[in-house]
Amino acid sequence: MIRDGDRVAVALSGGKDSLTLLEALLMLQKRAPVDFSVCAFTVEQGKFKRPIDPLGEYLKQRGIDWTCYRDGPSFRLLEEQPTHGCDLCSRFRRRAVYEIARGLRANVIAFGHTADDFCESFLRNAMFTGRVSALPAITYSRAKEFRLIRPLVFVGENITSRFAESLGAPIIPCACSERTGTVRKSIRSLFSDIEKDYPHLKESLLSAMGNLEPERLLDTRYLDLDGSGSKSTSEVEPLLPILSD
Repeated sequence: MIRDGDRVAVALSGGKDSLTLLEALLMLQKRAPVDFSVCAFTVEQGKFKRPIDPLGEYLKQRGIDWTCYRDGPSFRLLEEQPTHGCDLCSRFRRRAVYEIARGLRANVIAFGHTADDFCESFLRNAMFTGRVSALPAITYSRAKEFRLIRPLVFVGENITSRFAESLGAPIIPCACSERTGTVRKSIRSLFSDIEKDYPHLKESLLSAMGNLEPERLLDTRYLDLDGSGSKSTSEVEPLLPILSD
């Protein structure tokens, strides 16, 4: 994910996951066999439940290069369409993220999505969009200007919660995270219920994302319709297990 000479910009949302990611990258920077720099930024879209200043003070005390960007278009969107959906907000945030990274001269943008997010995305896409898809652990922006990475793919939120608490860092919640009646809330509730009886559910889902058997699905691009024999992916090594307790 990270290569020699990279400048990695960490997208800090104010939550536990992105703070954990930032600390992990700072520790990796001291030990990695490649040389890279780390900076952090936050996009202010008018949805934080508390002022973001305490986070800035914490990062300043740590000597971490941090930029807080107040995105004007997002604030106008909030005024003109206060009930707008997550997809529209996400598009505005993506544009702002690229603008900030460009200004920071970063070529890599790191997001704090955890194993929980990967599993929820996988299930959400299958159930509500009709696609077998999830978050990519590594990909590129459309113009190939930035490499986008999600290093916490194998880390569960049980770990990030405890680690962020041990840091004593200020957690600034976003109002969106407390919205009810959303697909994300429904899927999280579903996971919570099933995991009472099957505690390794997320580990199995994460493994499934790296152990595809497309010839056993319904996409005709991968089916052996003429009997000539199709190349199976069942021999591909599965992903590593999720990190948890």
